[in-house]
Amino acid sequence: MFDAASSPGQTPQPLPPAQPPAPGVPGPRTPVSTQERPRQTARPGGKQRDAFFDNAKYLAIVLVAMGHSWEPLKGDSRILEGLYTVVYSFHMPAFIIISGFFSRNFDMRPDRLKRLVTGVLVPYVAFETAYPLFNNLVTGSHQEISLLDPWFLTWFLCALFVWRLTTPIWKLVRHPLPVALVVAMLASVTPNIGDDLDLQRVLQFLPYFVLGLNMKPEHFQLVRRRAVRIAAVPVFAAALLVGWWAVPRMNTAWFYHRDSAQELGAPWWCGPVMTLAMMACSLLLTACFFAWVPGRKTWFTTLGAGTICGYLLHGFLVKFADYRGWFDHAWLHRPLGEILVTLLAGAAVTLLCTAPVRRVFRFAMEPKMEWAFKQDAARLARERGRQAHEKAAS
Repeated sequence: MFDAASSPGQTPQPLPPAQPPAPGVPGPRTPVSTQERPRQTARPGGKQRDAFFDNAKYLAIVLVAMGHSWEPLKGDSRILEGLYTVVYSFHMPAFIIISGFFSRNFDMRPDRLKRLVTGVLVPYVAFETAYPLFNNLVTGSHQEISLLDPWFLTWFLCALFVWRLTTPIWKLVRHPLPVALVVAMLASVTPNIGDDLDLQRVLQFLPYFVLGLNMKPEHFQLVRRRAVRIAAVPVFAAALLVGWWAVPRMNTAWFYHRDSAQELGAPWWCGPVMTLAMMACSLLLTACFFAWVPGRKTWFTTLGAGTICGYLLHGFLVKFADYRGWFDHAWLHRPLGEILVTLLAGAAVTLLCTAPVRRVFRFAMEPKMEWAFKQDAARLARERGRQAHEKAAS
């Protein structure tokens, strides 16, 4: 991107001769040369990473892993199920909002489509194949591989692929968020959508992605003020109380956004009502979550770059423990056992986000696949020109 000072096609105008300042009036500031400006740390490739977003992604993925580890245990603890309800009301919305925020510049440019294929579609195909094979290997069953029916964790990759492809549409629509909300409400009363590509989740979670598309950095700054951080304490305390109260009164499946109202045994009109009510609660708790995310660089900031790795791999650990019956031990269903499972889940997903693990699984998470794409003639010409210029300069 070019700023106004370096836009191509503009001829620099000569500066007027300097005039001495009038008495009592400060003179013009002397421009600081590029060499004198402090350098900012940037990652390889020239793009800087924002510590806040890496911190938020890491903390959200830790909550995802903990939530999955609570599923086999929550039935025996009303407190744990209440906590599970609260976490599920905001952890995926927070992750999806961030995904939308970083999709703002997506268009149909070949390099961005290529990254969408290698960074989303290929991992989806790889893990949608790997999970059933893993299930068959461990349990001896014969589950079929189906790329149209996302299994366990892979629904998010399928949804992200669809959302990002539709980004140009949402950038074109005059009122994108209300339209996305209407789509989500209509999906909640349409049981005939079926399970193909997990479209219920794709459509019901769509407003969070569209919201992220329309957010600006200053919107995140608003929720990171000290007053919001303080207010988040009683808000989360109240949410935990409501979650505990709602355990015997509300179907937790509402938070998964994978079924219509009719499929959950509720009247059709509950779908739109619950869509709006749950989005209001989710956004409130997501704002409180963002308020608590540190904006400075911490020990886990670098792990934020590997969250997709932690997300896709921790499912194998959770499923293996479930297949082997490890969650059936009675002592794990007591408070100390639940705390131990929570800590192990957090530690495991943290390890899976580290750079060595990312390097090992890069072939599936971030494949290059240059062989699969046509070469961009314009890019190759620019690269040859750059190399020729560097050679001539040397």
